[in-house]
Amino acid sequence: MKKWLVPLIVIGVLVFGIYSWAKGFYNTGVTYQEDAKTTWSNVESSYQRRNDLIGNLVKTVQGAADFEKSTLTEVINARAKATSVNINAGDLTPEKMAQFQQAQTGLSGALSKLLVSVERYPDIKANKNFLELQSQLEGTENRINVARDRYNEAVNIYNKHIKMFPGNLLAGMFNLTEMARYKADAGSEKAVDVDFDFKN
Repeated sequence: MKKWLVPLIVIGVLVFGIYSWAKGFYNTGVTYQEDAKTTWSNVESSYQRRNDLIGNLVKTVQGAADFEKSTLTEVINARAKATSVNINAGDLTPEKMAQFQQAQTGLSGALSKLLVSVERYPDIKANKNFLELQSQLEGTENRINVARDRYNEAVNIYNKHIKMFPGNLLAGMFNLTEMARYKADAGSEKAVDVDFDFKN
């Protein structure tokens, strides 16, 4: 075998090895990124279901002539704001995520106020449609929580992939940037103080 052929073979094997590693890193990164985007779509789908149910709940409650109109207006406005904030799964920046969370938190607060207010109206509480919608909302809130957890798990896998050495050296070249996690609402670590002592 010629002497010049050995270094050429070694260089060829090294180049092929580096190419294979870089290709594998990139393809795995794209797979993890797409998985995270899909789980984000599931989060949005769950929130959309909640928004639809809230609309139906508001219509059911509006039938009560003496129900607190200001509470209904607050829920309607919060729902409109929450549905107006849309995030592209390919552009999940921390700022946009915070804006989305803020809108959803506002809607959750208004909805909680509505449900507490309903306690004062036995006719509404006994309404079959209201009870069914309330039950569906509870299930949807659980779906939202599961979807957010799955999204954070997918983002965690992706972020670890692009941040760990030596992959972090290639991540910038391949434009694989860190994705934002869904964070808990401010103050959610404290227990909610519920007061059922209604005064008219």
